[in-house]
Amino acid sequence: MKFTELVDKDSNELKQLLKEKKLLLFEYRLKLRTMQLKNSNEIRAVRADIARINTALRAKEA
Repeated sequence: MKFTELVDKDSNELKQLLKEKKLLLFEYRLKLRTMQLKNSNEIRAVRADIARINTALRAKEA
């Protein structure tokens, strides 16, 4: 997900997307612990998406 895609969304959509990504991160971490996750780089990608969403939310506040 690119930052330019996030800028066009309103804050409610961003908050919903953030909630979904955090849930996905939780699921990936659980799968990692149970050795079901094939590619651990997916965790890094989700964390980066969460950071981008947080950045877009902070930019909307300012």
